[in-house]
Amino acid sequence: MQRSSETDGHPTPSPTTPSPTSRLGGALVGASIRHPWFVIVLSLLLTLGGVYVAATRFAITTETNQLIETHDAWTRDKITFEDGFPQLSKLIVAVVDGETPELADRGAAKLLEALRGARNPAILSAWRPDGGPFFDRNGLLLLPLDEVRATTQGLVQQQELLLSLAGDPTLRGLLRLIQLGAQQGALADNAALLDQVTATVDRVLGGQKAWLSWQGLMSGKAPETRELRRFVLIDPALDFDALEPAAVAIGEIRAQIARNELTLENGIRVRLTGSAPLADEEFATVRDGAPLHLGLSAVAIAVLLFFALKSGRVIAAVLLTTFAGLVMTIALGLLMVGRFNVISVSVAALFLGLGVDFGIQVAVRYRDERHKFDDVREALRRSGRGIGWSLMLAAMSLLAGFFSFLPTSFKGVSELGLITGVGMIVAFLSSLTLLPALIAVMKPPGEPDTVESPRLAAIDHWILRNRKLVIGASVLLVAAGLPFLLKIEFDANPMHLRSEKTEGVATFLDLTRTPGQTPNTIAVVAADLAAVGPLSDRLSALPEVAQVISIQTFLPADQDEKLALIRKAAEELVALTDPPPAVAAPSDEEIVTALRRTATALEAKAKPGDPQARLAAAFTRLADATPATRQAAAVALVGDLPALFERLRLMLAPERITVDTLPEDIRRDWLSDKGAARIDVTPKGDANDNAVLERFSDAVRAVAPNASGPPIEVVEAGRVIGQSFVIAGSLALAAIFVILTIALRNPFDVALTLGPLVIATLLTLETAYLIGMPLNLANIIALPLMLAVGVNFHIYYMIAWRDGMTDMLASSLTRAIFFSSLVTGIAFGSLWLSKHPGTASMGKLLTISLVYTLLAAFIAVPAFLGPPRQHRNKTSE
Repeated sequence: MQRSSETDGHPTPSPTTPSPTSRLGGALVGASIRHPWFVIVLSLLLTLGGVYVAATRFAITTETNQLIETHDAWTRDKITFEDGFPQLSKLIVAVVDGETPELADRGAAKLLEALRGARNPAILSAWRPDGGPFFDRNGLLLLPLDEVRATTQGLVQQQELLLSLAGDPTLRGLLRLIQLGAQQGALADNAALLDQVTATVDRVLGGQKAWLSWQGLMSGKAPETRELRRFVLIDPALDFDALEPAAVAIGEIRAQIARNELTLENGIRVRLTGSAPLADEEFATVRDGAPLHLGLSAVAIAVLLFFALKSGRVIAAVLLTTFAGLVMTIALGLLMVGRFNVISVSVAALFLGLGVDFGIQVAVRYRDERHKFDDVREALRRSGRGIGWSLMLAAMSLLAGFFSFLPTSFKGVSELGLITGVGMIVAFLSSLTLLPALIAVMKPPGEPDTVESPRLAAIDHWILRNRKLVIGASVLLVAAGLPFLLKIEFDANPMHLRSEKTEGVATFLDLTRTPGQTPNTIAVVAADLAAVGPLSDRLSALPEVAQVISIQTFLPADQDEKLALIRKAAEELVALTDPPPAVAAPSDEEIVTALRRTATALEAKAKPGDPQARLAAAFTRLADATPATRQAAAVALVGDLPALFERLRLMLAPERITVDTLPEDIRRDWLSDKGAARIDVTPKGDANDNAVLERFSDAVRAVAPNASGPPIEVVEAGRVIGQSFVIAGSLALAAIFVILTIALRNPFDVALTLGPLVIATLLTLETAYLIGMPLNLANIIALPLMLAVGVNFHIYYMIAWRDGMTDMLASSLTRAIFFSSLVTGIAFGSLWLSKHPGTASMGKLLTISLVYTLLAAFIAVPAFLGPPRQHRNKTSE
C-alpha cells in the first residue's frame, strides 16, 4: 500500500519515469529481487571460493625491501653492495653490555662460542667485529702511535703492581699488595683503587653481585659506554614465507643467552637489533592487538548499524554482505598479487570502513522508501533507482583514488590501491545485488516511523539564510591556516614509524646516540685495495663525517715504531710475559688472616673517614662474614685477573699485520670476493636526525656517487615516496574531476562538489601541523584517500540537490551519511589504536580528515549549493 510519494520539503522523483542515470541501480536491484535465491547462492559460492583461496594461499611478505620498486641509481648501488657483502644485508646484531669491560668481553665471547657450537641451520654464521684473538694480540698495534707510546709507558710504570699480582693472582695476593702499600705509605695516590675495592666489598657484603674492573683501574679513568659494549654479528637464515622471517634465528640466540646466563643478574645485558629483528618487531607490532581492535571495531559497527537501521534483519543483511565482500576482496587480492605486504594487509580495515558505507546508504534509503511504500520489493526497487547513480559515482571516485597509486614506484601502496580499488567494485556490486536479495528474502517488518530528522530543518534554513557567512567563515578559516601548510614537514625516516618500546628500536636509537657506534652509516665500495686510501682521505676531510673505517684500519701505519715500543715494554715486563708457575689457592683461614692483617695496616696509617679507613672497615666486616661471602668477594675482586694477565701477555707479543694475516671474518667484512673494498663512513652529529642524514648523504655521494646505506635509503626512499604521493594525489584529483564532469555535465556543479572537499583537505593538513604530526611514509597514504573518501558524501548531496531535495540535514540521506561516516571513522580509528606508530599515524590523519569532511558535508556543502534549482525556478515564477 502506498503511503506517500513525497515528504514535506523532500520531493521524490516519480518511480515510473526514472532518469537514464538511475536505470543501472534499478536494473541491478530489480534483477536481484526477482531471483534472490540465485543471487544468494551465487554469492555464497563466491564467498566459499574466497574462503578456500584465503585459507590455501594466504601469505604476507615482511620483506620491506620490496615495498619500493625503482630502477634508480641508489637501488642499483644497494644491490651491488649486497651482492659483494651479502652477510651484512640482513644482520642480527647482538649488543653485549657489561658492568665492566671484562664482563662485556666475556659475555660476547661466550655468546659467540655458543652460537658457533649450536650448529643451528638458522644461524649461517656469527662473528665479532671488535674482539677475539686478533684484537687481543694486536689491540695495541691498532692504536695511534702516541697512544701506543703512552700505554706502554703506563704498563712499565705499573710493573711492580702487575708483577706482584701476576705472581699470586688471588685475593691473598691482592691483600698482601695492599698491606705492603699501607705499611710503606704508598697508597695515598691510589684512592681510586681503594674506593673501588671498598665499593666492591660493600656490595658483596650486602648480598649483591659485584665486579672490580682491573682494566678500568689500570687506565686510571672510568670506562666510557663504548668500552663497556661489545658486538656479535649474526647472519641468519630468513624465511620470508613466515610472518617473522628471523624468528627461528632469534629464538636460538635468546636460548643461548639464557643457557649461558648472560643476564643482568650476572652483570651482562644482551639486546638484539639489526635489520632482521627490526623487520620482525615491526610486523609483530602491527599484529599485536590487531584482532582485539578489529573485534572491537566489529562490535562498534554492529551497534551503530542498530541505531542507523533499527531492524535486526536489515542489519544482518548488511553485515553478511560486508563479510562476503571482504572475503572476496581478500581472495581477489591474493590472486592478483600473490601475497600481502605490511602495508596492503590494512585492506581489511579500509574495506570495513568504506564497504559498509555502501550498505548503509542502500539500507537507509530502503528504510525511507519502506516508510512510504509498505511493499518490500517496491521499496527496494525505488531504493535502487534513487541511490544507484550516486552510489556508482561514489564507487568510481573511490576506485580512482585507490587506482591512483598504481603508476607509482611505491609498490607496497600500489598493491594496496589495486586490492582495495577492486574491493570497492565488489562492495558496489554486492550492495546492489546481494544486499537487496537478502532483504527481499528476510522480509523485514515495515517502517512505521520516518527515518528523517525534521528538527534539523531549522539548521538547513539557517544555513541557507546565512550562506555568505558560512562560506566566508570557511574560506577565512582555511586562509588563516595557509602559512602552516608551508611549515608542515615530511619525515622519511622509517625508524620514526617504529615503536621505541621494542627492544630492537630502543637498542638502535641507543647506538645512534653513542659516538662511533651508530648503525646509520654509509658504505662506499672502492674498486680495489689501492683505491681505499685516497678515497678514505677525501671522505675523512668532509665536515659532515665523523669517522671512516676500512680494511686499512686493520693495517696500521708505523708498525715498525709501534712494534719497537711494544718489544721494549715486553723486555721490561719479561716476568709478566713468561707465565709464572701456578700458586696454590689460599684456604679460607689464610684469607681471614690476610684480611685482618691488611685492615690493621690500613688503620695504622688512616685518618677517620678517608679511603684507607673505609677499606679497613670493609675488610674487617668481610673477615667476620661467612666463607661463602669471602669466596664471592674473591671472585668479584680478582676473578678477572687471570684473563687480564693472559691478555697482557698476548698484547705484548703482537705480530706484523698484513692483508694475508688478517682473520677471515675481517677480510670477508671489508673485501669482497671480487676484490672490491668496503669503506664505512659515520656521520657527525645526531645520527637519527633527518637533516643531519640528508646533509651527510649528499656530502658523501658528492665524493662517492656509488655509496649506499640507511642514510641514503632514508633520503632517496623519502623522495621516491613523496613523489609517488604527489603523483597519486594529482591523479586522484584529476580522475575525480573527470568523473564528476562526465557525470554531472556542469562545471559549476563540479566546482560546488569539490570546493568543500578542498576546504576539508586543507584544514586536515593545517591541523596536522598544529598538533605536531608530520607527514610520514605511512600517513601520507591518507592524502589520496582523503580525496576519494571525502568526495563520496559530497556526491550524495549533489545528486540529491540536483533531484530537487531541500532541507538536506533533515533528510534520510544525512542519516545515512552520518552513520556511514561513524562506521568509517571506527574502522580508521582501529588503525589509530595500533601499537605500530606508523599505522597509528595513518589512522589518526584519516580520522581527522573524516571529521573535517563530515563538517564540510553538513555545513559547507548546503551553503555552497543553496536552494535546489527546481526550487529557485518555482520561487522565481
